[in-house]
Amino acid sequence: MYGNDEQKLFPVFPNHTPETLAAGQPSPHKMTMAHLFQPCTKHQKFNFMSTTQANKSTAAHDKTAPKQSKAAKHNDGKLQEFFHDEIKDIYWAEKKLVQTLPKLAKAATSEELRDAFTSHLEETKEHVTRLEKVFSLMGEKAEAKKCDAMAGITEEGASIIEDTEDGTSTRDVALILAGQKAEHYEISTYGGLARIARTLGHDEIASLLEKTLSEEKKADTTLTGLAENSVNNEALAE
Repeated sequence: MYGNDEQKLFPVFPNHTPETLAAGQPSPHKMTMAHLFQPCTKHQKFNFMSTTQANKSTAAHDKTAPKQSKAAKHNDGKLQEFFHDEIKDIYWAEKKLVQTLPKLAKAATSEELRDAFTSHLEETKEHVTRLEKVFSLMGEKAEAKKCDAMAGITEEGASIIEDTEDGTSTRDVALILAGQKAEHYEISTYGGLARIARTLGHDEIASLLEKTLSEEKKADTTLTGLAENSVNNEALAE
């Protein structure tokens, strides 16, 4: 049901009552384009502006609201628990090496080997400090858990000193072997822990672990160089 040509643009509202007409509201039967485009009242303008500002405020809040980090999402999961446990393990291992490296340096015949052990001792002390920072970043107390692997490696190193003759290059060969067993264990551990840290979203922790990993690889390379360039051949001549 439509009216004249102007009314054909708009449907008739069957529920329009005489009361609304009496109140001065234009009948939809007679609504013209002039009615549609008449100026907004001050109240209507205010409502429109308030709604627009509210929408802008909501959009701005959505953009600036902090997103939950990957670390926060997973900090109570099984992987996080395993990661924390392994950090305790390597923390014990590093502290054990701080006690062991001076003994290896003292037992070395080669001055270069002795210097290598002494230099790595200082790095190892720094590794302990970094791990304590890792605990802090996780919001945990620094705590060591006995590392059976490193306990076995250091015990073997002590027996090597007893089983080889003092002042010989053969002992140095044995000390390098013991030292590299420790380095290879640390390299595999730090490499794995750094990858887990990235997965958990602990990027700052991962960077600390990767820095230590780089230093462990360098120490291993130093020991390999000493073995290949001098110590092994000198032991061969004994």
